[in-house]
Amino acid sequence: MRIAVRLDDIAPIMNWKNFERMMALLSEKNAMPLLGVIPDCQDQKIAGMKGVTQEEPEAFAARMKELKEEGVVIAMHGAHHVYKTQEGGIFPLNKASEFAGLPIEEQQELLRVGTEAMKAMGLETDIFMAPSHSYDENTLKALSEAGFHRITDGFGNSPYRYHGLTFYPIAFSKSRALKSKNNGTVTVVYHVNTMRNRDFAEAERFLGQAQLIPYRELLFEPTSRRMDMLQKAEHAAAWCKRAMLSRRKRGKRP
Repeated sequence: MRIAVRLDDIAPIMNWKNFERMMALLSEKNAMPLLGVIPDCQDQKIAGMKGVTQEEPEAFAARMKELKEEGVVIAMHGAHHVYKTQEGGIFPLNKASEFAGLPIEEQQELLRVGTEAMKAMGLETDIFMAPSHSYDENTLKALSEAGFHRITDGFGNSPYRYHGLTFYPIAFSKSRALKSKNNGTVTVVYHVNTMRNRDFAEAERFLGQAQLIPYRELLFEPTSRRMDMLQKAEHAAAWCKRAMLSRRKRGKRP
């Protein structure tokens, strides 16, 4: 199984030390990632995280453009990264969303605000990354109308087409992706803002064993059509993973 990498929650306000540390690791392994850039980050949870610092917008945009020249791919990660509903949508890995459950007009406005902010930074993209992996049918329709063609989400071993959009699946788990003998490609997800030294040590071990590819190569892989039956199975798998992680968290409570 070939593995590409995506990094979430990239914004002027983030843990820049962790970000540069992860970028150096991926660059060393020739596995330049997909970066989920928040167009106008208003998430106070991110702002309150340990190690987070604020970069000037102009310097942030310049750094992202520099990384694009080095081979990274940019996705638009929502609009403000502020959750408005407790909906899991059609890929319910989480029960919170900036988009799912909102009327399509509100989702269209969020996409308009996001795309204008990305354009102002010179970071236009047709790839969407939903905060908390949560989106619904209205999101997909609004994305198509707004000129997006690709989404980084879903489960599977290769890109697939659904509702006129191309999906680039994420791994159900890193360990499963590493052990898989399937001749496909999947994406693993890292949140650099929350990573500690032990997380970096684990990432180094995983990336050292994985068959890595630069994310941009994934964009040129052939796609297949996703049938409704498989989409229902994907929904069930995402719900099961959420339940499994919830039980695991409860088990860690004192």
